[in-house]
Amino acid sequence: MSAQKSLPSGPTFRESVPAAQPRVVWIIIALSLGFVMAMLDVTVVNVALSKIEQDFDAPLALLVWVVDAYTLTFAALLLLGGSVADRLGAKHTYILGLLWFIVASALCAIASSGALLVAARLLQGIGAAMFMPSSLSLLTQSFPDKATRAKLLGIWGAIVGAAAGAGPFIGGLLVANFGWRSIFYLNIPIGICGALLTAKFLSASPKKIHPFDLPSHALIMLCLAAFSFTLIQGPTLGWTSGRILLTILIAVVALAIVVWRERGTEHPVIPRTLAKNVKFWAYNAMGLSINIALFGQIFLLSLYLQKSHGASALMTGIDLLPVMCFISVFNVRSGHASNKWGLTAVLRVGLATAAIGAIVAASLGALVPYWVLVIPLAISNAGLGLALPAMSSGMMHEAGPKDGNVAAAALNANRQVGALSGVAVVGILLVLSDSWLWRMRIGFGIFAVALAIACYMNWIGHGSKKDASTAQPK
Repeated sequence: MSAQKSLPSGPTFRESVPAAQPRVVWIIIALSLGFVMAMLDVTVVNVALSKIEQDFDAPLALLVWVVDAYTLTFAALLLLGGSVADRLGAKHTYILGLLWFIVASALCAIASSGALLVAARLLQGIGAAMFMPSSLSLLTQSFPDKATRAKLLGIWGAIVGAAAGAGPFIGGLLVANFGWRSIFYLNIPIGICGALLTAKFLSASPKKIHPFDLPSHALIMLCLAAFSFTLIQGPTLGWTSGRILLTILIAVVALAIVVWRERGTEHPVIPRTLAKNVKFWAYNAMGLSINIALFGQIFLLSLYLQKSHGASALMTGIDLLPVMCFISVFNVRSGHASNKWGLTAVLRVGLATAAIGAIVAASLGALVPYWVLVIPLAISNAGLGLALPAMSSGMMHEAGPKDGNVAAAALNANRQVGALSGVAVVGILLVLSDSWLWRMRIGFGIFAVALAIACYMNWIGHGSKKDASTAQPK
């Protein structure tokens, strides 16, 4: 069966992808592996922080940079990656990004100092910025039928969610037995498999040659770099220091110039069909808010278990497993639920559940044994498991094939800004308070607010109108 044809809809993956159509399975795996690497590199690194700290005698600010350096270039270059995918074709850009990521991962593994590790992490982010938007775009091109795509996005999300959920455990296992460098060597076979499968099973995607607004892309990168530096170094340098005030000014001015250029240029970075679409901006705001909560939670819990409970890297991974696995479990059900009840309903239920779970976790904080705290966190992540594939499916439906690369890049850029912000906020909390009771309460309180904002963004995007993504495909 050609990758370009739609699959018959049905309630289960087995019915949607029968044994006679193995090509479809390989396409899903090929397009999942890039995201798997990207997610592993966020979650796996968290459990290795104590070992990295010991090896390099690293201060807290450096540990935050080890996590956020990757996210910084990842977020800053994603829109550029979407434009590159338009010009080179999504398939070629996806493979190029995977190969770049493999080389950068090897450099992380052999880094001889904290500074070199941070530099290699920056290079990893460049590779991820190339393959991430191409992954969603290729999935949309391969399965144009909306109902089928929703199901396969759920399965794609489940594979990615399983990687994110198992990341702390895998990282802990590797660190305990082979040292922290092994977590970066893990990317090499995954990336090679992804590149080979993509080359074999994915059809070449059309190129979309259009003028390239390099100044706007450069300004976006400058804005995000200054914003990231402010969040990460603010607690260390002081919020009123000259360097921090300068980076705040740079971020604001760069953003203002980008907005001004986007309104006047003939070929904006964000096509005007998307820029005028309320749902497009709502999905982006949801992605940012969700990742503040999700990745801030992973970072906070990892440090809490290691610093407060004295857990090893392996035990930290085991302790995080029940919290994270619900994302993957509910990713699988998201596509079926979206086809049955509509994307809006699934997003509302998922985001509301996630916010309620975070509120309960904030009220408990460090007052209760960890196994008690796991319960509301698992409920919260179950809600996110429902919401994330529906959010991606909704965004790609709004963009359509024409603007798919840019839309996917924008959504992932905002999600990475959210991930960076969540980690940076936890870093600020660790500096401001020595009490794990208040660190946990305030941290999960912030995450609950972020998820409540995501709920509100969903309401703004869809309002009280009937969901355009109804249970039956058009």
